[in-house]
Amino acid sequence: MTGTASNIVLRLEGLTKAFGSLIAVRDVDLDIREGEFLTIVGPSGSGKTTLIRLLVGMDRPTTGSLYLKGERINDVPANERPTCMVFQTLALFPHRTVGENIEFPLKIRKIPPAERKARAMALLELLRLPTEYYGRNVMHCSGGERQRVALARALAFDPEILFFDEPLSALDFRLRKALEKELKDLHRETGKTFVYITHSLEEAMVMSDRIAIMRTGHIEQIGSPDEIYSAPVNRFVAEFMGEVNLFPVRATTDGRLDLVEFAITLPAVGVALAPGEEGTLMVRPEAIRFLAPGETADCVIEGTVFNEYALGSRLQYNVRVGEFTISVEKLREDRYLGALGQATLIGWDLEDARFLGGED
Repeated sequence: MTGTASNIVLRLEGLTKAFGSLIAVRDVDLDIREGEFLTIVGPSGSGKTTLIRLLVGMDRPTTGSLYLKGERINDVPANERPTCMVFQTLALFPHRTVGENIEFPLKIRKIPPAERKARAMALLELLRLPTEYYGRNVMHCSGGERQRVALARALAFDPEILFFDEPLSALDFRLRKALEKELKDLHRETGKTFVYITHSLEEAMVMSDRIAIMRTGHIEQIGSPDEIYSAPVNRFVAEFMGEVNLFPVRATTDGRLDLVEFAITLPAVGVALAPGEEGTLMVRPEAIRFLAPGETADCVIEGTVFNEYALGSRLQYNVRVGEFTISVEKLREDRYLGALGQATLIGWDLEDARFLGGED
């Protein structure tokens, strides 16, 4: 969670927020890099919304420190910080025009009217809104258009950091997917630091430079989407980051691993374990393949294909081995060609497995 001093725009040191006996954010250390797109994700109650309220200045930490470019800002009010927040509700003024909404933070700062309008018109173009929308009542805009107006207003006074609190959650799927890409494009075009809160793993994977996974008030893991997906630090992160196969394993006396549910022994996958020590082996569904006659893999299991599920460009299969179910995911062009209910061999290689230990 570190970066060089020159590129850290926001630093959290031991940040904690308690509401009576409830500790919502617990001893969080985090460096946010200038110009990055950082997404904080976690299940309901994980503390992510409380954390962003602390970062924005809407709440003050109980203990710990928050530094903006090296200056401690724990007691600096939100309206005196060079940051801006885009809320889930957007918080637009319903009785005002698009232009008036965008210009509002500039008006508060007593920017001259002509300069305010010029900035608003430039932002309309940046956010791909027709300039004739400047005089339109904001409530006559669609949901996606209002989202863009809220973004334009946030950018109006040129903040150093933009915070987002689940701004796309109320939109329909198609519009949400389009705006995910637009937000990522906007981040690249502006070069601003974006800190984004969401419960949607898919949003985080599409948009982020780094993802922080929260649970019970603290950060379990932070890294690039690929790092967290491929190398989760524990079972909680592995399961949170998408469909996964988790195999119980036990170390043998000769340093190998027994798959507890199967009569299979494997090399120790790069970990040193005491004999009898137990843990979990993670294999993503896309790493498992159906084996053709004569084809081999480091781990081969015989099972029955129970069902097939269409996932757009991908297909997912449940393969049952006794009481155990294994998920296999393939692109459509690599789909399973056999019949459901038919016995088949599946396999995966050791390089595609990760040992997670026995902790959640």
